[in-house]
Amino acid sequence: MSQGEKTSYSKEELKEFEELINNKLAAARKELNSLKETLSKKNDSGTDFTASTSKLLEDGADTLERESLSQLAARQQKFIINLEKALIRIKNGTYGVCVDTGKLIAKERLKAVPHTMHSIEAKLSKK
Repeated sequence: MSQGEKTSYSKEELKEFEELINNKLAAARKELNSLKETLSKKNDSGTDFTASTSKLLEDGADTLERESLSQLAARQQKFIINLEKALIRIKNGTYGVCVDTGKLIAKERLKAVPHTMHSIEAKLSKK
C-alpha cells in the first residue's frame, strides 16, 4: 500500500506519535515553568543603584528582557495547547489527516511538527 492510498495511520504508528508528543509536551511544560519562574524573579528583584542613570538603564534593560520572556512564555503556551489538541486528534482518529486536502500528512512532517494539521502541499499552496 503506497502513501497515497493510505487514509490513516495504524494504532502502532499513532502510539509512536503519541509518545513523541508526550515527550515534547513534558519538555515544553518544563520550559514554560522555567520561563514563568524567571519572570516572577524579574518582577520581584529590586536593585539598589545609587546612580540614577545606571538605574534608568537597568530598568529599561529589565523591561525589555521581561517583555521578551513574556513573549517566549506565550509562544510556549500556544505550543503546549497545539500539542494537547494533537493528542485529542489521536484519540478521535483524525490525527495525521490534512484539514485542507483530506490526505494523510507525511510521517516525516509529523515527526518534525507533530501538532500540524496541514500537509506540506497545503502549507505551500497558502503562501
